[in-house]
Amino acid sequence: MRAAGFPAGEWQTAGVRMSHFWTLMDDEFGAAYAGSLARDHVIGALGNRTAAQALADGEPPRAVWEALCVDMDVPPARRLGRDTRVARGAEGGRSGR
Repeated sequence: MRAAGFPAGEWQTAGVRMSHFWTLMDDEFGAAYAGSLARDHVIGALGNRTAAQALADGEPPRAVWEALCVDMDVPPARRLGRDTRVARGAEGGRSGR
């Protein structure tokens, strides 16, 4: 399946799903501040809208996340989120085995 606007066969990164957007927000800014930031911080690159407004208007979560990262000076190394999560289906450090 290809994203709209990309020619068939052209490499592209996967879009960020809404749930992943909020995971990234929580990881980078903390759960308490992430919601406030999304509701209150106006981002010029999003047409002077907040992240919440841009998402409600149908902007792709990935574009909103990237604009927010630029605006908040999130270093590129942290823009993909934490790499400490356990893969779905993995034992995840369960003890007693």
